[in-house]
Amino acid sequence: MKSFMDDDFILESPTAKILFHDYAQKMPIIDYHCHISPQEIAQNKQFSNITQVWLGGDHYKWRLIRSNGTPEEKITGNTCSDKEKFLEFVKALSKSIGNPLYHWTHLELKRFFDCDLIINEHNAEEIWNICNEKLQQDSFRVQGLIAKSNVKIICTTDDPADDLQWHKQIQAEKLCSAKVFPAMRPDALMRIDSSTFSDYINKLEKIVGFTIKTMDNIRAAMKLRMDYFAQMGCRVTDHALEYMFYTPADEGTINSIVQKALHNGVISLQEKEQYQTCLLSFLAEEYSKRNWAMQIHYSALRNNSKIMFDKLGPDTGFDCIATYNCAEGIVAFLNALQYKNILPKTILYSLNPADNALIGSIIGSFQGPDIYGKIQQGCSWWFNDTKNGILNQMTSIANLSVFGNILGMVTDSRSFLSYPRHEYYRRILCNFIGNLVENGEYPNDLNYLGKLVQNISYNNAINYFKFTL
Repeated sequence: MKSFMDDDFILESPTAKILFHDYAQKMPIIDYHCHISPQEIAQNKQFSNITQVWLGGDHYKWRLIRSNGTPEEKITGNTCSDKEKFLEFVKALSKSIGNPLYHWTHLELKRFFDCDLIINEHNAEEIWNICNEKLQQDSFRVQGLIAKSNVKIICTTDDPADDLQWHKQIQAEKLCSAKVFPAMRPDALMRIDSSTFSDYINKLEKIVGFTIKTMDNIRAAMKLRMDYFAQMGCRVTDHALEYMFYTPADEGTINSIVQKALHNGVISLQEKEQYQTCLLSFLAEEYSKRNWAMQIHYSALRNNSKIMFDKLGPDTGFDCIATYNCAEGIVAFLNALQYKNILPKTILYSLNPADNALIGSIIGSFQGPDIYGKIQQGCSWWFNDTKNGILNQMTSIANLSVFGNILGMVTDSRSFLSYPRHEYYRRILCNFIGNLVENGEYPNDLNYLGKLVQNISYNNAINYFKFTL
């Protein structure tokens, strides 16, 4: 019987152990998609206790605690103490055999706090005290946590109307060991059917300094914002879509839709798709000109509980996998961009694991000679970010594409303790390759394979996004 989460955790073969310990483990981290706060980086925030850094804003953990029957007041409430919330998390985690949170949380405890205790109710008090004592040290402020994790690049998620003041401060002070760049996410501009669309346009008008009444005005505003983001080091964008579609329309139709939305008219599904197709096609063209990468996340069914949405708002743990049929929409969209020679580097993430083979087959139709793996399947996302989810996606990509060109892992997290997820991914990666070698399905060339896992862990992302260190 193997020891619990020892040095060879997940590594089942001699080859896997060599690939991880000698090659993958020491590689730095490129976190090209996350939701951590640039303000907290700039201000080098210090957390008072482990609850604040472990549970604050983490809807993965909130969801787990709810599933254990804990009242919401002891999860997100304001009248319950942080220690009580911590104890509720411990109670839920102890039962969560096979859940990646069980592994991630123990890795975080080991890597940041040098604590090998098993997280359970018997050890909870001791863990609470160990972590809280260390969190009072300056080296456990946000920038210290980033340095401990050997992170070289962080791309936050930022609205086009953001003034990026915290990025300016980070870049001016040069105190953070990682370079922190904005990643543009124009979701609010995409949501033309939202009741807040006209308010967002007003906000954008104030930033760019002119009135926005037409699609051309929107294009002009976004060009200015992209220029500004580029000055701040932006190399990547992100788009959250319910599903993929391609519904083109003429300029007159698009302008009518924009006018209707600005006057708070009801936007039909067809009008929404027409506007979003126009906007996303324009943005893709601009990304292509700037050599930016376009990330698209789709197939999430969000805010399923109206009661809890009304109480807590979005991104609080009440979402699930959607089952949209998106093959035709993805192909039509990519084909239209490629035909016009404006297809940018593109990374597709589906929350539906049934789309693994679909995406793997689609990306092979739209690759280009300008870079390895121009069109990519993004790493296992959200509900797929599990041991089996990662392994299933790796198997699919290996079957259908060039495995050595993939871009490694992202945290997709709001927590500064989430970087051991890269270690988790790398262990699964090395074990996957190791098993193929041990089974005689790939040559035992450790020098070549070592470079390959280092590329997947780090180098591929540097080359793909053209980051400068």
